[in-house]
Amino acid sequence: MYRPVIHGGNLRKVENVLSKEGLYTVCVGARCPNKGECFASGTATFMIMGDTCTRGCGFCAVPTGPVRPLDEGEPEAVARAAVSMGLSHVVVTSVTRDDVPDGGASHFARTIREVRKALPDATVEVLIPDFKGSVESLETVFAARPDVLNHNVETVKELYSEVRPRSEYSRSLDILSAAGKAGLLPKSGFMVGLSESPAQIGELLDDLKRAGCRFVTVGQYLQPAKGKLPVQHFWKPEEFMALEARAVSMGFEGVAAGPLVRSSYYAGQMLEQARRAGGQGN
Repeated sequence: MYRPVIHGGNLRKVENVLSKEGLYTVCVGARCPNKGECFASGTATFMIMGDTCTRGCGFCAVPTGPVRPLDEGEPEAVARAAVSMGLSHVVVTSVTRDDVPDGGASHFARTIREVRKALPDATVEVLIPDFKGSVESLETVFAARPDVLNHNVETVKELYSEVRPRSEYSRSLDILSAAGKAGLLPKSGFMVGLSESPAQIGELLDDLKRAGCRFVTVGQYLQPAKGKLPVQHFWKPEEFMALEARAVSMGFEGVAAGPLVRSSYYAGQMLEQARRAGGQGN
């Protein structure tokens, strides 16, 4: 899929801030096709807890292997970077750290609190792993009160054993449900192009809605590296438009569907648009 190289704007500034603070981004780690656009517009999605994952999902470019201890100064570094970049909506995700007793939940919570301290008027969105289903870990993150709690289902139930072999479909839905019950705004996203059927996608959207998910993103799966799952089908723009219309008709408050849509793509704008649409997103 063609994507023009973007220069200028705030791209160099963002790169310098990240380098100075020693921070990682999912934009780089996951080889996001929107990296240049987002950096040039002055935004980035921080990826905490290192650049190496303890899982090996078939769709993801983030490397798997030996991991380093958590950087205790990272939460403050994220906050400083967010201030330097002038962010009004701060998005934080992470690698999955199954080696850490709480999965890194307390590290997430510290990061949220440090960002709140540094930017009290900013909104905060976190894209969290499943913490192996630990209720205690989820409650640790919930207690820090992020505005948006994002957890991606990634694919339809029938493909989990191949796409996310160490994750569980029902567990992901439970996380979204728990976030809503805790008074947070649940958000999720998934990919298309991995041999899922229209009926399976319909079931996935129904399951997300029943779980209380209020925002959803849908993008085209692109094979990030040799050895990762191959693309089975490239969706046409009109197919994404139809899927987006369907999700909107189901009552999702924020929907973004398109070939290059990713979990945090224009995340702040999605939240703001939902709030302007009549008091939703609150």
